[in-house]
Amino acid sequence: MENPSKLDQQLCFEVYKASSNFTKLYARTLEPFNLTFSQYLVLLVLWENDSLLIKDIDIRLGLGMGTLNPLLNRMLEREWITKEQSTEDRRAFTISLTDKAKQAEKPIEQAIINKITSCNYLDVNAISLMKNLKELNAFFGQMDL
Repeated sequence: MENPSKLDQQLCFEVYKASSNFTKLYARTLEPFNLTFSQYLVLLVLWENDSLLIKDIDIRLGLGMGTLNPLLNRMLEREWITKEQSTEDRRAFTISLTDKAKQAEKPIEQAIINKITSCNYLDVNAISLMKNLKELNAFFGQMDL
């Protein structure tokens, strides 16, 4: 039996590959809705709490403003969101869902559920995997990265 390579022994590499594969899985599922994975994450945040300042979306997702602003602009062009100047701070903007985005929540959610359950892997392992990843991310959150 061949010894695993140094790369194959790295936890970070397995997490990276899993993340990449999840992104591909979601990208294929979201393609009929003309959404990217990152845009879907924005919608998830807004479906939970509509009408948020851009900085609050940035804090929640951790994408960075250089990534988030162009992404929001594309969503604005495709009529998923609206963007209005904040009444409290003229430098800030509030992002809200359009009717299109509100009506698409259930169909998108169902498409994701159908795709994930068709994989059949997550039925048994999802809870422990989620718990382990949350613990890992909490650990990283305590570090000075």
